[in-house]
Amino acid sequence: MSKYIKPSDNLYIYYFEGIVDPKGILFVGIQHFLGNWIEENSSFLFFSSPADTLIQTILSNNNHAKFMERYEMTYEQWHGDKIKPYTIGNILISPPWEKPVQNNPDQKQLILDPGVVFGTGKHTTTEECFSMLKRLMEHSNRVLTIMDIGSGTGLLSVGAALLGAEKVLACDFNFLAAKTTLNNARLNSFEEKILVSQDRGEEFINLNAHVVVANIHYDIMKDLIEQKGFLNKQWFILSGLLRTQAKKVLNALAQKPVQIIEHTCPDGIWNTIFGQCID
Repeated sequence: MSKYIKPSDNLYIYYFEGIVDPKGILFVGIQHFLGNWIEENSSFLFFSSPADTLIQTILSNNNHAKFMERYEMTYEQWHGDKIKPYTIGNILISPPWEKPVQNNPDQKQLILDPGVVFGTGKHTTTEECFSMLKRLMEHSNRVLTIMDIGSGTGLLSVGAALLGAEKVLACDFNFLAAKTTLNNARLNSFEEKILVSQDRGEEFINLNAHVVVANIHYDIMKDLIEQKGFLNKQWFILSGLLRTQAKKVLNALAQKPVQIIEHTCPDGIWNTIFGQCID
């Protein structure tokens, strides 16, 4: 871990209207290209050094894409905070370039490199999902398979494997998020336990799993819980919901054979719902 190189102090982010393919031949062998974040009909290309000349080449080969703006900021500014070790219960979460001091022999370590995927795992929704999943797995010996929909950095998938899950399916429709999840699975030596797929959650919801964790947008959530396979799970943890959205989800769940075990909103904004499907 001591040989892991910290990401560049400076990020150069190029914003396009239109989709720029991250697998395109233009990016092959370009070491300062960090990744491409696609959001609906927009693309954000990340580099560790200026790439203005390359951007001109991209524009000449992508008539459908329109360059909008270039941003320059530090790695910490992009994530909104300095990336440093923190704990959730007895789990110590730290970046791979910083080796924290472990004073508690019962403490488990999780290595998390968020890359340029926004968020360090400290968002309320992520922490609530992790805490609920942790409590469930520590108090039940039947939680062996986890489905993580909207995996992002892969924190919940890696956390599930660390807590003893035998198999984890992590999926995220965003290419860069799926790539980051896979990198963190490898950093924690869980690549044999965690299967990562760049795909939509509804493509996998009918597969068998003991638990489904979905920290996603409401527009996807409202359709996901209506899928037949949602009720095939034993437990569910749903997050990423604002107050009015959470009420709609709870109203929909009230019509199904489920039991709501816990509903939290610690910051008064983001809601997380933990429940059990009843046979």
